[in-house]
Amino acid sequence: MTAPKEISRDALLRQGFVLEYTTLAWNVIGIVVLAVAAVSARSVALAGFGLDSLIEIGASTVVIWELSGTGEARQHRALRLIGVGFAALAVYLLVQSTWVLVAGYHPRHSPLGIGWTAVTAVAMFALAAGKTRTGAALDNPVLKTEGRVTLIDGLLAVAVLLGLALNSAVGWWWADPAAGYVLVYYAVREVREIFTGGH
Repeated sequence: MTAPKEISRDALLRQGFVLEYTTLAWNVIGIVVLAVAAVSARSVALAGFGLDSLIEIGASTVVIWELSGTGEARQHRALRLIGVGFAALAVYLLVQSTWVLVAGYHPRHSPLGIGWTAVTAVAMFALAAGKTRTGAALDNPVLKTEGRVTLIDGLLAVAVLLGLALNSAVGWWWADPAAGYVLVYYAVREVREIFTGGH
């Protein structure tokens, strides 16, 4: 009677690993693409999104580590590691976006950045949905939390895309650092949720 449940759980774990390794591979490629685009356009939003991709790599690695083991202490440690990464991102983007606004720095157009963030948004929304479903089925809070991280990654891609598009289309240079502030907001919200959300 218990064998089908065990098989089902094993299948869900495999699915969780596939989702995390896919996210990991996407973000490794993304860091390279975003680094090129950010340097070329001198865009704080693209640089911040590249750092977000780096944090997503860390988060995926943490979840892969957590899925490989058991225990509540391991889950709490994994959640804290994800939270610390988001806190570091928020501090960096707050300082960088403020500096860009005060200096009145104008980023350049970035067709590469626009294309990558558009495709990334679609990919992250799909991966987030899969992680949320799988995490709920496994009753795994770390996978569910990382699903929110991936959803935020998709939302941030949309925010950065909007900033880049407004800068390119109508010359609203301030839309780029404004997109950086959107990333700050979501990063702070996620840190609060991880550390005070009762996990």
